Amino acid sequence: MRVFVAGASGAIGRPLVAKLVAAGHEVTGTTRSEERAERIRAAGGRTAVVDVFDAETLRAAVLEAAPEVVVHQLTALPERLDFRDPETYAATNRVRTEGTRNLLDAALAAGARRVVCQSIAFAYRNEGGRVKSEDDPLEEDAPGTFGGALRALREMESMVLGAEGLEGLVLRYGFFYGPGTHYAPDGTTIADIRRRRMPVVGRGTGVFSFIHVDDAADATVAAVERGAPGVYNVTDDEPAAMKEWLPVAAEAAGAKRPLRAPVWLAKLVGGKEVGAFALELRGASNEKAKRELGWEPAHPTWRTGFRETLG
Repeated sequence: MRVFVAGASGAIGRPLVAKLVAAGHEVTGTTRSEERAERIRAAGGRTAVVDVFDAETLRAAVLEAAPEVVVHQLTALPERLDFRDPETYAATNRVRTEGTRNLLDAALAAGARRVVCQSIAFAYRNEGGRVKSEDDPLEEDAPGTFGGALRALREMESMVLGAEGLEGLVLRYGFFYGPGTHYAPDGTTIADIRRRRMPVVGRGTGVFSFIHVDDAADATVAAVERGAPGVYNVTDDEPAAMKEWLPVAAEAAGAKRPLRAPVWLAKLVGGKEVGAFALELRGASNEKAKRELGWEPAHPTWRTGFRETLG
């Protein structure tokens, strides 16, 4: 099968290309720089150096690849997320709106039958149960810059799921950990944990769902090959409150036990989103993806996953 992966040099893109090639697929991956293109070639894929905002060049690249499936792995998050910066999500918001439109137009022009799109599993409405399924509503009124990011996210998902002539699958990934992520041994989040700059805020009841990038790539291969159109949470088996996972991550990274901070101080230093995530965030169930995609995470829990990747 011919597969076109937009954003193939990112944290999930690199293992994804290698796994698709290993599964016997012919893969073309995009990146914006020739330097990163070498990573795609090293994984066994063909490359197209293209900017998703250059609609004509993107269209030409997709037409040349003639894919049956297009995979949308495009993001533009900064190396360090700063919720106080109103531009933190600006580039990714544009990718999720304008970039998605360009990619879908190119996919339709090339005669692709399916599109698989990256989304997030930590955008569910902060009410009711602590662990959400795909049928639960997304948040609509998040504070600060995250609110704008969620509007762009909903627009992206709507475009993919409603694209006429395409089978649209949206994969809502949990928080990535593993190579190339914020939770990698050299990632900015782990650096903050080591410096004790990431405390347990308030009661630390916000529930996080994690996923190792290799497991996310495996789930994406499954979505390329099978599964009905729709939304799938791609997370590990153990959603966990901040007060549970953060001390384990610190120990695995060789750091001192995290400090505790009152909510007012966390909001003052880190922005409104910090309080919402630390106290009210909802986790996500992976039961649908396991059942309907025939996928199982090789790292079923962050407890062992953190020790394996951060030790």
